[in-house]
Amino acid sequence: QALPIEDYAMIGDRLTAALVGRNGSIDWLCLPRFDSPACFAALVGRRDNGFWQIAPKDEARVTRAYRDGTMVLETNFETPQGAVVIIDFMVPGQISSHLFRIVRGLRGTVHMDMRMAMRFDYGTSIPWVTRLDGEPGLVAIAGPDLVAFRTSVKTHGRDLTTVAEFRVHAGEDVTFRLSHGASHLPVPVAMDAAEALALTETYWRDFADRSAYQAPAGHARWKPAVDRSLLVLKALTYAPTGGIVAAPTTSLPESLGGARNWDYRFCWLRDATLVLFALMGAGYTEEAGQWRDWLQRTIAGSAAQLQIMYGLHGERRLDEWEAPWLDGYQGAKPVRIGNAASGQVQLDVYGEVLECLHQARHRGLRPPPHGWALQRGIVEHLLTIWDAPDEGMWEVRGAARHFTFSKVMAWVAVDRMVKDASRYHLSGDVAAWRVVRDRIRADIMTKGFDSERNTFVQSFGMPELDANLLLIPTTGFLPATDPRMVGTVAAIERELLVDGFVLRYQTMALDGGTTLDGLAPGEGAFLACTFWLADVYALQGRVREAEAMFERLLDLRNDVGLLAEEYDSLTKRQVGNFPQAFSHVALVRTAMTLSGLSAR
Repeated sequence: QALPIEDYAMIGDRLTAALVGRNGSIDWLCLPRFDSPACFAALVGRRDNGFWQIAPKDEARVTRAYRDGTMVLETNFETPQGAVVIIDFMVPGQISSHLFRIVRGLRGTVHMDMRMAMRFDYGTSIPWVTRLDGEPGLVAIAGPDLVAFRTSVKTHGRDLTTVAEFRVHAGEDVTFRLSHGASHLPVPVAMDAAEALALTETYWRDFADRSAYQAPAGHARWKPAVDRSLLVLKALTYAPTGGIVAAPTTSLPESLGGARNWDYRFCWLRDATLVLFALMGAGYTEEAGQWRDWLQRTIAGSAAQLQIMYGLHGERRLDEWEAPWLDGYQGAKPVRIGNAASGQVQLDVYGEVLECLHQARHRGLRPPPHGWALQRGIVEHLLTIWDAPDEGMWEVRGAARHFTFSKVMAWVAVDRMVKDASRYHLSGDVAAWRVVRDRIRADIMTKGFDSERNTFVQSFGMPELDANLLLIPTTGFLPATDPRMVGTVAAIERELLVDGFVLRYQTMALDGGTTLDGLAPGEGAFLACTFWLADVYALQGRVREAEAMFERLLDLRNDVGLLAEEYDSLTKRQVGNFPQAFSHVALVRTAMTLSGLSAR
């Protein structure tokens, strides 16, 4: 059975990523891209769906950490006979993936065990394995994929698994290398382990050293938390295109044992503005520009065909299917590949896109050629659909509704076009845009606000609340101190705040066993939403409450500083795909909000 989600750490090379457990087992790795079929899929299946474990044969005490400023993971094993550290990393900046595992003796002599079951295509394809020519190691081939496995340790096969036993003495290194290539090309050339490690450390530290974030006095642990989150965002960025995946995993459940299991190995437009704010605020102008350029290229074309998410290269077909041979993470089925939400209509993405492009222009990123023409096409299409129902930013699979936040973001889209046209003397029917902007605002205030309860609601004419309403002040639609926002925050505190953390919305079952979102009931508290509440507290002047909530959220990070999508306060477990870009972006933004207030 897979470990608790928080017991994993991520290593990556900005082409793909692997999850490494505290037990020394790599249980998830997709090759050659984040969204490729997994060759180690034990995370969402069984051991015979693929894993690679290196660990002492005896019981061991385990501690681990990333090397400062890097994505190089060190896992220390202390046994009665001695101690070793396993140094796990992937080498960025290469045309294909190279994964290294260096077992270094620290004290005494430790008897080690290595087992690897390589299974391509999500655990279904057993590769053809042969010995490397002229050097120790193996070559595994299945269809288009080739993986070269190199080590000086003697290995042998047992039950379709490669196994080895070896001893490591103090001061000794034993190295394992895994390199991916195309099966029709020559075997990838071996990289020297010391050179690869030095190259990897330099790459990540060069990035980390550019961070402009400074924590306020008295909050020293905020900076390493922010810098780790920024490293996670960098590691989740697909280097060839600049697209940022929401997470490197699929189908880690939002409720333990549940069916809310989705594939997050794609790029969401919903994240556009928040990612830009985080990167620009931390001084990463180059990365922000690459993200903006990915966005600009990806949405090019007919505005009527704008999607809520895309593939790493901007692919539009993300067909969803289930892998019934995989048992699911700790039994949570189904395991889904692809994401059918890519075909949904979500009005909020128009606001996210135009806000992102507006902020990029405002913050000094040079606009790309024909960028304004594309923006005009987007807003002109939005003007024809803004008053239609949609599926909302949470990708509900129930009936389409008039979601209040969707309308707010439609207002944002038109508002930013008015501002850009006026400020930068760009062409457009600004007078008509102003008229529609005012109509959208009036619609929200009359239909999306419950005057009796003094709160905005999730959708027009219905009483339910939604944590995304906490984002209203950040859009400029209303200030956080407006009585209607004060009332909304109070309502969310009453109805969505559970054990100090915020639910997205209530997922209790209705008659018939389903919920308003069309899914089975139950999910954890959504970490990004809890960060948003801290933001609003800060903007309302409730700074101490904001800081206390932020500190509680930092306490949820695992031992290497990573966050999943949600948190189950009952079991005290992280849930949802991991690590989650949205959670880490929200952490960075809240830290910047609070630090900005402290600096005043």
